[in-house]
Amino acid sequence: MRTSHKFTQFLLALFALVVMSSFALAADPGLTYPPTSEASDQKAGSLLFYNIYTSGPTSGNTQNTRINITNTSVTSAAFVHLYFVSAGCSIADSYICLTANQTASFLTSDLDPGTTGHIVAVAVDGVAGAPAVHNWLIGDEYVKFTTGHSANLGAIAFSKLTNANVLSTDGSLAAIFFDGALLAGSYNRVARTVADDNIGSRADGNDTLIILNRVGGNLGIGANSLGTLFGLFYDDAENVLSFSVTGGCQLMSSISNNFPRITPRFETFIPAGRTGWVKFFSQSDIGILGAAINFNANAASSAGAFNSGHNLHHLTLTAAANYVVPVFPPSC
Repeated sequence: MRTSHKFTQFLLALFALVVMSSFALAADPGLTYPPTSEASDQKAGSLLFYNIYTSGPTSGNTQNTRINITNTSVTSAAFVHLYFVSAGCSIADSYICLTANQTASFLTSDLDPGTTGHIVAVAVDGVAGAPAVHNWLIGDEYVKFTTGHSANLGAIAFSKLTNANVLSTDGSLAAIFFDGALLAGSYNRVARTVADDNIGSRADGNDTLIILNRVGGNLGIGANSLGTLFGLFYDDAENVLSFSVTGGCQLMSSISNNFPRITPRFETFIPAGRTGWVKFFSQSDIGILGAAINFNANAASSAGAFNSGHNLHHLTLTAAANYVVPVFPPSC
């Protein structure tokens, strides 16, 4: 009986070792962040989503973005396909390759000057360029606008959940499914409802810039549009107003009497000394990500005035979002 018990313990230990080896073990103390955890800007992944990039058409001094990307793997190089998705849905792409433990930064004024949109960074294999499991990428960005809005925003990381891919017959296209399933081409799920948890009154000097992005489409020929979104705006006394807005691949606007269109208007609904919050979603089952950046010209002279930015909160999820990406060998 004792021998049988020891053998059972051995089998359990062996099973635990096999399960752990199915994920890349962390080189640092602590438990490995589970790849199945939902997408966020606090984990590493195989796909990074940067909610905003911009640069001035003639000068990057007052409007620009510094994109940072890091390969945290201690053993494996990273081949990363970058897709620059403009607000109007057109696509430009480039490759960046990182050795183990390497970090890199670039200004969007150098790579895609005069354009505003979002960036999708996809880890691929170093031979064919098909999506690959490399759940070691982290990133962030520093962005500034001529309006005074500026922020440091983390890149939203999505883990690739299996090594298998869904490829076209000729192998020139691959599908990325944000379904959270353990199937070919599966990645973590994406948000369906996003929210900004606190919006200050314009009467107190606040100018909150809202950025919304559609996740989906063919990154070889053009991403999908947001279409019409539904929203709910709450004040700090729990009163609520509804609205609708329409956008392309990216919707960006300051909260004001003109956006979103609510009755009564924003500056009446959120008067001086008051705050509110807002959430957005589509009646269609689509993926949405976004950010909010607040600028207050009184930040240096008023204790209650701040300049800041953050990614929007993910309130609900969808498993229906997907990308189609071109497959060709890395150029580095």
